[in-house]
Amino acid sequence: MISSATAGLVSVVIPVHDQASYIGEALASVYAQDVHPLDVIVVDDGSTDDSLATAQARFPAIRAIRQDNAGIGAARNRGVEAARGEYLAFLDADDRWPAGSLSRLLAALAELTGPAMAFGHLRHFLCPSLNQQSRERLHCPAGPAPGYFAGAMLIRRDDFRRVGPFEEDLRVGEFAGWLARARDRGLAQTLIDDVVLERRVHLSNHTLQWRDSFASYAQMLKRMIDRRRSETE
Repeated sequence: MISSATAGLVSVVIPVHDQASYIGEALASVYAQDVHPLDVIVVDDGSTDDSLATAQARFPAIRAIRQDNAGIGAARNRGVEAARGEYLAFLDADDRWPAGSLSRLLAALAELTGPAMAFGHLRHFLCPSLNQQSRERLHCPAGPAPGYFAGAMLIRRDDFRRVGPFEEDLRVGEFAGWLARARDRGLAQTLIDDVVLERRVHLSNHTLQWRDSFASYAQMLKRMIDRRRSETE
């Protein structure tokens, strides 16, 4: 059972870049949770649309931060710096949480002693605004899958700091790199069966060039290998 005092110690960090069409739905899913976060921090990463104004108009209680475009890792780090809660949760501006996600992750994390992180499953969904031609172009995985993503994780803020911030020079793979460091530092983890994240499939989250994606992942993997090699020498 999660007490109201514990539930009120969660900080939610939402980075946003040109997602005015979706951020309202993401925030609605946060405020619809059965536990109310201590603060919801929206970090606008140099948007060229009215993402932040849209968020503030619908949810004036959010804490808003603006920065020049520096990538999702930098935006999440800014949010963590501003967070006041004992626990950290992350949500991308085009995704959403099903009802009960926070309480289930809090309950799972409470069962772990020592540095730890809790994950749930995720489910993809095609954006309802897509036309039929776009729906046929995009791949939407069917069924729940293990959610080793930032939006499906809950972690204590002290444990996040133990691992360190997200790498800000990686445009792709920044969470995979962070998770590898967390595991190398001995953080325990649990994966619950519940779906705690719904990931939106739409045209603008498939616009990264393959070359740039592979370069970022290769850079992340090299750092991981180099780090592990240095720790064993």
